[in-house]
Amino acid sequence: MSTRQPPAALLRQAVAHLAPVLPVLIDLGQRFADAGHELALVGGPVRDAFLGRVSADLDLTTSARPDETERLLKEWGSATWDMGRAFGTIGARRGQHVVEVTTYRADAYDGVTRKPVVAFGDSLEDDLVRRDFACNAMALRLPDVQFVDPHRGLTDLENRVLRTPTTPEISFGDDPLRMMRAARFVAQLGFVPDPAVLAAMREMSASIERVSAERVRDELVKLLLADHPRAGLELLVASGLAAVVLPELPALQLEVDEHHRHKDVYVHSMIVLEQAIDLEGPPGAPAEEVPGPDLVLRLAALLHDIGKPATRRFEDGGGVSFHHHEVVGAKLAAKRMKALRFDKETIKQVARLVELHLRFHGYGEGQWTDSAVRRYITDAGDLLPRLHRLTRADCTTRNVKKARRLSAAYDDLEVRIDRLRAEEEFKALRPELDGHQIAEALGIRPGPVLGRAYAHLLQVRTDDGPIGADAARERLLAWWADQPESRQG
Repeated sequence: MSTRQPPAALLRQAVAHLAPVLPVLIDLGQRFADAGHELALVGGPVRDAFLGRVSADLDLTTSARPDETERLLKEWGSATWDMGRAFGTIGARRGQHVVEVTTYRADAYDGVTRKPVVAFGDSLEDDLVRRDFACNAMALRLPDVQFVDPHRGLTDLENRVLRTPTTPEISFGDDPLRMMRAARFVAQLGFVPDPAVLAAMREMSASIERVSAERVRDELVKLLLADHPRAGLELLVASGLAAVVLPELPALQLEVDEHHRHKDVYVHSMIVLEQAIDLEGPPGAPAEEVPGPDLVLRLAALLHDIGKPATRRFEDGGGVSFHHHEVVGAKLAAKRMKALRFDKETIKQVARLVELHLRFHGYGEGQWTDSAVRRYITDAGDLLPRLHRLTRADCTTRNVKKARRLSAAYDDLEVRIDRLRAEEEFKALRPELDGHQIAEALGIRPGPVLGRAYAHLLQVRTDDGPIGADAARERLLAWWADQPESRQG
């Protein structure tokens, strides 16, 4: 297969983009050449150089076998490590530069299931044909910086199209995760899948079950943190992949009755996700501005209504209800995220946001007491900045007057929150009597009863704000008079 060379100006532009690392790469390429081996920069860094994007990875491929690669990298760098010798990958560091060098791979199968097995190859062209997509099957030979593009990857970059170097069926059979990666590239790069790629994804979507939950999760996270995750998620749904890895998402495509008595929940969730992203702060912003991209906020926005299918009821008179869908949704979100092997803290935060996302709608025209506002603050805790954004993003009504009313109501709530937080330090919220003072006032020892008394005074503090130690003691004694333990004398 012929290799089309890019216009000289385009190649110079890509090489210029690689200028900060090119001397290091050329030096390393010369060392491999002197030892009788080929070396090439391949995949993502080459693609990104043509796109003008910064790539954190320096992925290289070589004709050298892993032991020889390791020997050469030890001479070149300050540290080396085995990243998967069985798969041919050795890592190394030199100064601030980190490289991963993998021995050429070739297609080989077990002869029974057509499942690919590890086999080292002898040519760059054979290695490139087994890459995931043609736009990632471009390379720069080192040290002479010769461009190699046997599968017209540069044309695909120009057209923003995802094609596979070989047939999609073979490529996805090699690694089904490549179907998830296609959706990620749609979200990250704005590409569209070639019709043959989409057809294969639909035909082979069930094979994603062969891939570990951790690898699926990692691709999903990368997709969600991309600039345009909606496009990638829509491809997951359209291809059938979401039905396997995130079935709660396509389940949101509830039938909208002919009278349009409720929103299209799936489309609504996508809009909420986009609006939540728009409300993120810039990278590096203070935590209260929720610097983006924020995984917890984006997951909560995507999953906030997944409890609706299970709770939908058609009411007398033509209405539709989803009672307690936030509680059901929180449980479903936690269950799905556990299945995808998310960490406990992320699961906890996302589920809590899903559970709280409807709380504001009880605010109405500002009738909440200060006690209710305090409870809103304390229930959200450190998630409050994200809850602010999720709640605002959840307003997708096309009724301009209603949208303005909801926005004004939330503005009012935030003003009240700021006022109360200025008056009190919620993160250090404590009863106005400590444990020793409670025990002395009630004449009790440390134990469960003291814990209940402490919890009661904490609730008093939350509901009524600071009332002073004397008033707190009176409230404690009044509570104690109603407890059975106080009469056991």
